[in-house]
Amino acid sequence: MDEIRLQKYIANAGITSRRKAEDLILQGKIQVNGKVVTELGTKINPKKDIVLYENKQINHKEKYVYILLNKPIGYVTTVKDQFNRDSVLDLVKVKERIVPVGRLDMYTSGAIILTNDGDFVYKWTHPKHEIEKTYNVTIKGIIEKEEVQKLRDGVDIGGYITRPAKVKILKIDKEKNISRIQIIIHEGKNRQIRKMCDAIGKKVLALHRSKIGNYDVKDLPLGKWKYININ
Repeated sequence: MDEIRLQKYIANAGITSRRKAEDLILQGKIQVNGKVVTELGTKINPKKDIVLYENKQINHKEKYVYILLNKPIGYVTTVKDQFNRDSVLDLVKVKERIVPVGRLDMYTSGAIILTNDGDFVYKWTHPKHEIEKTYNVTIKGIIEKEEVQKLRDGVDIGGYITRPAKVKILKIDKEKNISRIQIIIHEGKNRQIRKMCDAIGKKVLALHRSKIGNYDVKDLPLGKWKYININ
């Protein structure tokens, strides 16, 4: 964070309004690094300077935001992309410096959360927390019960055996020779769903993450986002 005006820092910390913060400064009630400050033009570095009010340190509390986006196909989930492709950050314009929580490949649509809360990102991406992710998958061919069971038990996706998954058939269209299935996993290996389907000889035609944790995008149009509350 760059230097900011002292009254703004006080207001952002939730102590009082910016106008009243100016009054506190003019009244000599604010100290910066042990010295009383009375100039309204004073700027501070929040990372280095210590601000006191009534002999108590003021700590700036960043407001955390949590955003659920229904990602369309064609957008990457990286902050910076070496190929200059469209990013999910092009769809979500907020003043906070947010990052995507986890990955969703360019050709997969659906639920992804963005936030400026680093602890939340760690919790939701670390395997030990086992956050469930629900995918609706359209595959070429008619899936057999034996193949569904293989997905449930775990398959080799290239030197790694997937953990047990929840799998069910949503629809089979013999005329079009396609099947729609739902797969729920709590892992996050790169292109995992596609590799799981490859492992049973089925090509993925369309992939959509309908839900992550308790947050679904069934009522959220593609490309749209909304703020969510995190319990």
